[in-house]
Parts: sequence; structure tokens; C-alpha cells
Amino acid sequence: MGDRFRLIYLKSIGLEKFTSDEPCSAHDQDEIAKKVPPTPEYNRSETFSSQVLLKQVNADLEHPDPKVRISAIRYLEKSDPSIALPLLQEMLSDQDPDVKVQALSSLTKFRNPNSGSLLKKYLKDRDPRVRMVALRGMFTNEERIDLNIFLQFLSDESPWVRRKVATLLGWTQMEGVLPILIELSKDRDPEVRRAALFSLTTLYPEESVDRLLETMTDSDPEVRRWARMTLEKMAARPLKERRAFLPDRS
Repeated sequence: MGDRFRLIYLKSIGLEKFTSDEPCSAHDQDEIAKKVPPTPEYNRSETFSSQVLLKQVNADLEHPDPKVRISAIRYLEKSDPSIALPLLQEMLSDQDPDVKVQALSSLTKFRNPNSGSLLKKYLKDRDPRVRMVALRGMFTNEERIDLNIFLQFLSDESPWVRRKVATLLGWTQMEGVLPILIELSKDRDPEVRRAALFSLTTLYPEESVDRLLETMTDSDPEVRRWARMTLEKMAARPLKERRAFLPDRS
């Protein structure tokens, strides 16, 4: 019955189309969760009780096909935390990188205050996607984050991770991130520079003017264009509003 049950939900969501070869997108909207198939529609007819469903999920977590394990993990997002959290933590040791990414992503959605130490552990994972999910989880689950955590990412080998740091810093009013954003705005990767500049102008509009002017000579034409457009928008604002963006040169 387990094979027939699994066949029902696997066919319903077209898991055969899933692939793990696609790299992370250059756009921040393409988050890690979009790399995995949607949550399977486990058959909730009277034929299958909640106990049978849980038994099937547990079996699927050990299935040789990583796509099946990923689907079972996503189903756990709808389960009681007392059941889901221990299982998700176990799946973090899975050898398939896509399964590991999904397990960590699903774990952070529970916003468990006790998962902070676990997330810190995976900030140093060798897979950049895992580091990105762990970093996002830190923002989701903790009010205050040690700035030293961000400093370690300034030299991260993955531009995706560095860009994620620059983007996430723009979502918060965390004190002391100005030097980090300025440093990231000089990153060797143009997408990282642009993300850092966007966060910089969002959080520190006054301090960002000089940095935008410097960016007018950036080596990347798209970054130069973005800086010019941003400065033009600032200049087009009413005088009173514009003064708020001008640095004090006295």
C-alpha cells in the first residue's frame, strides 16, 4: 500500500521534472525553497488516518530517491513541531545536498528559539546554499545577531552568499552595519556591489551619496547605470527632502 500511496502524490505534483543542477539565480527572489518541488498532496481520504500518514512520511524520509525525501520534509512543515522538529534535525545529516538544504529551510519556518545554535553551525557548511538558508534563518529567528557573524562572510568564496548578506542587512535596522555595507559595496562581484548599494541607500541615504558618486566610475556598466539612476532620483526630489540626503561637509 505504501508504494501505491506514494505513487498517488508523486504523480500529482510531477516530481519527475525536478532537477538539482540549476544554480542559484542572480535575483534575490529565487530563494532556495524554489529549487525543490511543491509540498506533496498526501491523500487525506478516510482510507489513510493521520497515523498512516505519519508512518508513510517516516518511510519516505528513508527512501533512496532524494526527491521523495524532499517531499516528505516539506510535508513536515504542516506537522506539529513536537513531531516535525526532531525529524527535520535528523535529515540535516542527509548526504544529498538538496535534501539538506530543504531540511534546514523547513526547520527555520518553525521559528524555534532554540534553533539558533544549530543555525550557527551551518553558517560554515561547505555548500553555499546551506550557508544562505542558515543565514536567512538567523534573521528570521533572532532579534540580535553578532556582527562578527557578518564579518566572516565578507570573504566568503560564494558571491551568492555575499549578495545574500548584503540584501539581508538591508531588511534590518541593526546598529553598526554601515561599515559592512560599505565594504560589500566594493566587492569584486558586481551583483554583490549593487545589492550592498541598494541596502546602503535604504538604511543610510545620507551616507550613501559619496559612495554612489564613487560608483559612477565602477567597472560594471550596469552598476554605473544603477548608481546614476539612483542619484538622479535623489536630485529630482523636493529641495527639503533632498537636503536630507546630502552629507554635512562643514
